Amino acid sequence: MIKLPLTLLALTLGVSLTQTSAQDNGPTPENAMPRPKVIIFDVNETLLDLEPLKTSVGKALGGREEFLPLWFSTMLHYSLVETLSDSYHSFGEIGTAALMMVAETQGIQLNEEDARASIVTPLRSLPPHPDVIAGLNALKAKGYRIVSLTNSSAVGVETQFRNAGLTDLFEKRFTVETLKKYKPHPAPYLMVLEELEIDPGEALMVAAHAWDLAGATNVGLQTAFVARPGKALYPHATEPDYVVEDLAELVNILP
Repeated sequence: MIKLPLTLLALTLGVSLTQTSAQDNGPTPENAMPRPKVIIFDVNETLLDLEPLKTSVGKALGGREEFLPLWFSTMLHYSLVETLSDSYHSFGEIGTAALMMVAETQGIQLNEEDARASIVTPLRSLPPHPDVIAGLNALKAKGYRIVSLTNSSAVGVETQFRNAGLTDLFEKRFTVETLKKYKPHPAPYLMVLEELEIDPGEALMVAAHAWDLAGATNVGLQTAFVARPGKALYPHATEPDYVVEDLAELVNILP
């Protein structure tokens, strides 16, 4: 029987749900995490490579490709602002607005149409990282259920998966668009648990973003950090249960 009512009660009372296993040095034979029933994957950067965006975003910003991290962090920042202020625009809309903000602060002329064109088309055609397809196939061969949870829209992630050749590897695609609250708010993670009728500890959240894993840990999920280039853990958050370089390593670690 699913235990979400208890989880929701804890969140209502402001209680943070955390893993009960020791996490200082990752799982060992003595404190190994239980085998998850479902693996939940973040999409952008975790599975899909954002490198192609550098060219299009850089072109929109007058050839300044180094501003891609600033644009992406600004987009994430304002997705959280919208969640906390009970507002909602799609990730594409926020991304367009964020790019225009970066352009304005850097003294670069950029209109909304050009900003949107530089983001939406390449974002929906991102290639998977080299380890992704083989890693997902290996996890499925080991009997894991595979789903995704993204801040992108339903149409956006459907297009991304089709263009990246990932559609058939996933049981289901979940998006924050359903609830209009962005990760790391508890609601999207709880939505997945409720839909799949599993307890928090029976799911493993895999992401290349420390903020995403902090949200997953808060509702009791197991977590795995994929250390994609340029990504680091947040020192003040609970250490993930697994830290891996790529999905091949994750396949080897999981039972």
